[in-house]
Amino acid sequence: MSVTHSHSSHLRVDGLSVAFGDRRVLSDLDLTVAPDRRLGLIGENGAGKSTLLRVIAGDVLPGAVVDGRIARPSRTGLLFQELPFDPADRVDEVLEASVADVRAIEVELDAAASALSAPESKSTDAAAARAADRYAVALEAAERADVWSVERRRDELLDGLGLAGLGRDRRIGELSGGQRSRFALAALLLSSPDALLLDEPTNHLDDDAAGFLEERLRAWRGPVVFASHDRAFLDRVATGLLDLDPGRAGAAALARTGSAPAGAGSREAVLAASVGTVFGGSFSEYLAVRAEERARWARQHDEEQSELRRLRVVVAERARDVAHGRAARDNDKFLKHFKRENVEQAVSRRVRNAELRLAELERTQVARPPSPMAFAGIPSGSHALEGDDGQLLHVADVAVDGRLELDALHVGPLTRLLITGANGAGKSTLLALLAGRLAPDRGTVRRRRGLRVGLLEQDVRFADPDATPRVLYERALGERRAERVPLADLGLIGSRDLDRPVGRLSVGQQRRLALALVIAAPPHVFLLDEPTNHLSLALAGELEEALGAYPGAVLVASHDRWLRRRWDGEELALRPHPAGALAAT
Repeated sequence: MSVTHSHSSHLRVDGLSVAFGDRRVLSDLDLTVAPDRRLGLIGENGAGKSTLLRVIAGDVLPGAVVDGRIARPSRTGLLFQELPFDPADRVDEVLEASVADVRAIEVELDAAASALSAPESKSTDAAAARAADRYAVALEAAERADVWSVERRRDELLDGLGLAGLGRDRRIGELSGGQRSRFALAALLLSSPDALLLDEPTNHLDDDAAGFLEERLRAWRGPVVFASHDRAFLDRVATGLLDLDPGRAGAAALARTGSAPAGAGSREAVLAASVGTVFGGSFSEYLAVRAEERARWARQHDEEQSELRRLRVVVAERARDVAHGRAARDNDKFLKHFKRENVEQAVSRRVRNAELRLAELERTQVARPPSPMAFAGIPSGSHALEGDDGQLLHVADVAVDGRLELDALHVGPLTRLLITGANGAGKSTLLALLAGRLAPDRGTVRRRRGLRVGLLEQDVRFADPDATPRVLYERALGERRAERVPLADLGLIGSRDLDRPVGRLSVGQQRRLALALVIAAPPHVFLLDEPTNHLSLALAGELEEALGAYPGAVLVASHDRWLRRRWDGEELALRPHPAGALAAT
């Protein structure tokens, strides 16, 4: 692979292919992202979004075979889903390290200014020109990096991302998972790279922080490429979308050979590779276009298969007519004025024409649209559990010092509760209390006897990264239950990934597996912490629909604005307590 660091403000990928062994993730991908453009990457979990970002950044995963050319600005920053910080690092040390390049640019600007005014730079016209060019380059770099406002931008970023009260002397290992994610984003933006690569940037962001990030990215002067499952964020930020679903490339290619999709206009696919298609409209518009493309693809496939069957019958029957050389039947008396050989020649021409058409259609026929991996829904085996008093869980006057205070919460057999609130409001803490994974410092949490509670955690970590999804599934459920409810039948893990080490799956695929481990034996109370984080857009929608008919209680903690707009159950809003603890309203 050839990676070029250039002074160009564009980011360009030519013929990029990435494979892991015999598994090809990306193939012959071309794209260009100009300054002020923001390309959103979408697609199923495992489609290659994180891989593409890391390859562009020059961070190639072990075992990857990469081919192609990449040209990008020399200062290109990448936000990882999995953070690169050492737990022993201090906040102020990481912040200062993030602006090391900016400090170096400032030093070079000062040096170039001194050289420009030095006597030796004025000794000849050539020396003066070199000094002037050096200063012009340094000044341009300093303006792009905004070197004169580092401290002000640092404070704005920490405040805007909800980290204003973060102690500068705290160690990274002392921060919560959400704080670490937001801190990584702040550090990256503070470094002011010429191009931004972001992997799930809105995970762990509340409404205010997401709005702050949207404003920053819309004002970003360089190219931005980001992978996101945040549907509202995609609508508000992306100026174009790259769908890495292989099936979509086939549909878009079909669209280019026929009429444009309804409503797409000039915004229809401007680029298509064997694995991806760039769409130049909003995410909401894209959903309509994608549905129409797939419907057109399916219609053309069905029509061509029908025509193929008809032509095969025609060729077979006409060939028998010629081969048998039979005389005309009574109902063929209109042929009596023609010689037999002319009849046979006419029939032969029709057979040849049909054969030519058949051969051409067999060569050019569109493939059947691939069946997308679809969530099969909640397996049978669960039922609403009645409590003695109609309650499954009862919370009274609970507190976790510095994290949560809650007067009361009642969970019934079919409760539908959305838990909202700013970062640090105690949403994850409340779910951990209800799941029995955390004990309150005071108060009571009473559970009905025999109650099964399942928790889909926000951050998934598997202790054995070499174990496969199939093995982990059997360990968690037992061999008998795993046979009755096969993992492959849930529509969460592709068949080719069932026996891959879980450590080699994407973050989204690992979260799919965590979801499968919960729903395979459906609990009476289903707790979901940010359920749409890391899940593909299609699965997020399917999961929301399945939860509506879930045969038990469902409690969801989420920042997802798309999910919250569609929620039709109860809502519990957690807010910071005036005294510094946390309370609920």
